[in-house]
Amino acid sequence: MKKLVIVLLAGTALVGAGLYAASNRPGPAKAATEAHSDHGHGEERLSSLTFAAATELFMEYPTPVAGEAGDYALHLTRLSDFKPVAEGEVSIVFSGGGQPAESFTALPDKPGIFRALVQPKIVGKRRLIVTLQAKGVTDEHDLGEVEVHADDAAAHAAAEAAPHAEDGGRISFLKEIQWKIDFATEEVRLRTIRDSVPATGTLKARASDEAVIAASGIGVLLPSPDFPRIGQQVEKGQILAYLVPQLGGETDSASLELDLRKARLALDMATQDRQRLEGLLSLEAIPERRVMEARNQEAAARAQLDAASKRISPYQGAKGGIALRSPISGQIAAVNSGPGAAISQGQALFHVANLSKLWLEAQIPEALVGRITRPSGAWFIADGHDHAEVIEEGKAGRLVAFGGVVDKESRTVPALFEFDNAEGRFRIGMFAQARVFTGTGEEAPAVPASAVFDDNGASVVFVQTGGESFERRPVVLGVREGNHYAVKAGLSPGERVVSKGAYQVKLAASAPASLSHGHAH
Repeated sequence: MKKLVIVLLAGTALVGAGLYAASNRPGPAKAATEAHSDHGHGEERLSSLTFAAATELFMEYPTPVAGEAGDYALHLTRLSDFKPVAEGEVSIVFSGGGQPAESFTALPDKPGIFRALVQPKIVGKRRLIVTLQAKGVTDEHDLGEVEVHADDAAAHAAAEAAPHAEDGGRISFLKEIQWKIDFATEEVRLRTIRDSVPATGTLKARASDEAVIAASGIGVLLPSPDFPRIGQQVEKGQILAYLVPQLGGETDSASLELDLRKARLALDMATQDRQRLEGLLSLEAIPERRVMEARNQEAAARAQLDAASKRISPYQGAKGGIALRSPISGQIAAVNSGPGAAISQGQALFHVANLSKLWLEAQIPEALVGRITRPSGAWFIADGHDHAEVIEEGKAGRLVAFGGVVDKESRTVPALFEFDNAEGRFRIGMFAQARVFTGTGEEAPAVPASAVFDDNGASVVFVQTGGESFERRPVVLGVREGNHYAVKAGLSPGERVVSKGAYQVKLAASAPASLSHGHAH
């Protein structure tokens, strides 16, 4: 029994050691060049990172040896949102070298991860291509030329001869973590970054897209039939409410009602008298003059009734009041009173604005106006927003006006730009940090502003060096245009930087044990 217990304990220890080794394997950059004489072929693994039109492929695989099956782990990420590819048909193809192509199918293991058991048979230099066919996506990843070795000894010798990548400064950040957070990378590309001058910005409605409905007199505000609310869409000419005018002097609604009843009775009596006299006239019992006088009295009574009806109609329900109509189509931006409230003459009741297009009024300091030849556009960051909005002529934006007079108090010159606000992200009256293009620019490598953060006074980005490896890189920034910075030093076109999730990568650099272990392949 003691021997059996010892054997079981020893087996448990070996299994535990195996699990620990699997969860703490060397990273891709290191694993690609690591080989030891006492290790088998299965531990000599390579890695690659490629980008196609719609997807990113990070693949880990053993050094290819003819006749030996190797486990290929493929991590596929959508470039549209940097989330895992959940389904599709994936093929691994070895071709070229004047030999027939060899194709292997990779099957989905879990979202984003496909696996294949690959056993090439042809020795020599081969081209390795991975294809993906999924709903709406057909991508081809060309991994270039690889060497299929004749045996383990040749594979081991090639691994030993390969240059060993330095692991210093490498930050491990697993795909499983990238997929769970708001993460993205972006390629560094040459862009023409335009120079600009700072300005204080305010967002306004276009002159033709804003209206304030005010009271034309003293009265009471009543709904039509529902009272307007902020954010409600209204059409041009739509009745927003009714203004019931206030009665003057000692007049009240009861007196008006009495006058109306008297006018009706007077009309009834005049009508009856006219009908009676017309009957007598037909018998030639009275002169025609009497009938004409009766008809005039009836007409006068009818006029009195009409006047009494008009005087009381505003107080017999909202529909009889003064209709307050919207002069434009748009959105209710403000409601300054409520139903049944007493209204004074000239009081602003409703503010209607069309927010589909807005104006940016940029106040340019007097000392900087001389740098501008003609404002070709501007960009701004509104308070409460992180993303910059770029206004360009011919691209859903235009210059409306450029002031020719310096304001005496602020010592600024206004520039007015129009831009689309179709999504309704901006509101009238918002303040913004704006910059107006001067008309000059420079071509330079550019990175997203979201990729740059301040690290103890230094501008730093995280550069992707592998599918799950990153590097902290100090950079020297140049001019900013909208959501991109020009980079004077530290980056080259073609490199990729973390544009979303840089803070999490920074945490991984300071606490690698918590964010780089436990890889589930």
